[in-house]
Amino acid sequence: MAVSTVTAPRSSLFGDLPRTFWIVAAGTLANRIGTMVVPFLVFFLGAKGVSTSATGTIVIALGFGGAAGSVAGGWLADRIGPRTALIVGLVAAPAALGALYVAPTIALMTAAAVLVGLTGKLYPPAANALVAASVSGERRTRAFSLMHWAFNIGAAGAAAMAGFLAAHGYALLFAIDAVTCLVFAVIAAMFLPRVATVRRAGEKGGYGVLFADRLMLVFIALDLAQEIVYSLTEYAIPLSIRLDGLSPAVFGAVAVVNAILVVLLQPVLYPWLARFGRLHVLGWSWALVGVGIGTTGLVHTPVGYALSAVIWSVGEVAAGIVAGGIAADLAPAHAQGRYQGAMIWAGSLARLAGPVLTTFLFAYAGRGAVWWTAALTGVAGLVVLVRLMPALQARLAAH
Repeated sequence: MAVSTVTAPRSSLFGDLPRTFWIVAAGTLANRIGTMVVPFLVFFLGAKGVSTSATGTIVIALGFGGAAGSVAGGWLADRIGPRTALIVGLVAAPAALGALYVAPTIALMTAAAVLVGLTGKLYPPAANALVAASVSGERRTRAFSLMHWAFNIGAAGAAAMAGFLAAHGYALLFAIDAVTCLVFAVIAAMFLPRVATVRRAGEKGGYGVLFADRLMLVFIALDLAQEIVYSLTEYAIPLSIRLDGLSPAVFGAVAVVNAILVVLLQPVLYPWLARFGRLHVLGWSWALVGVGIGTTGLVHTPVGYALSAVIWSVGEVAAGIVAGGIAADLAPAHAQGRYQGAMIWAGSLARLAGPVLTTFLFAYAGRGAVWWTAALTGVAGLVVLVRLMPALQARLAAH
């Protein structure tokens, strides 16, 4: 069977997956539902009287911590084993959240934000490495698709509850976030099997193995570019809505449209997209996301923004179905955590680069430049991926 093609029938989407996967997926879902502090960090800081400029500094510090955490988490998963690394990250995260909650000064808040970002990204590479170690072939693609689905269900649940809970005090958000981490850690310690670390003779355990893999580096660069495009949905689109004189509720509606489509469409589209090569699906999904976000430049009404969201949300669903397992299949067994950490790092870095790119283009090139950049980057990603496809398919088939 060609590794680049998924051939699962619809009825098997949830079947034939091991216990390890379901424990990690359920823990990820619960933990994501409890992740309420970061989305409401700006409001929490405002309630503590932190100025706008200081808030920006703290948010940037959080992003830098997240980028460092994904790299450290990938290394840790390969060094001490993904199960142990998962537990370490889940136990460390509540401590960092507590430090942020009680920090009395801007300097200490900034330092605590770095720790929150760092610890919050320590365990996702380990979770992905556990999934990769527990399944292979077509089941691996399915498993990572379901992980992406669980993550988005959790995000939707968190968004639905966080606003209500925040009205009753931010302490509740911090407490729920911390408790879900600790509960996941206890479940992991009790029920997840130990996965033996695989060491290659002479391999020092750093990221040299990744830097020597030119094909993977190009794939990460492509993914980083597309992640930056997607990050425009979190900053550029709400900024455009504000500049059009529309209510913040419009962006709330866009977020709801996105969440509903991702949650409802992913299990529905999987059996259909499974008929095509996953690299082809990924390339076209990048183009669809880019063009969909690009259409934002053509709309100026709530309905227009919602319709634009439908386009890029469908592209996000398609990418989520196929993307996760590709990095796992490209990675050698002894470096699975580091490869997963590098992919998560790309997403973290994109969340830092996206606002910078948006601000620069809005200020010096105009709003249209943002949307043209998004569309062209998405299409360029498809073109480059098609050129790389023979090499990627040969590599995937060898695993």
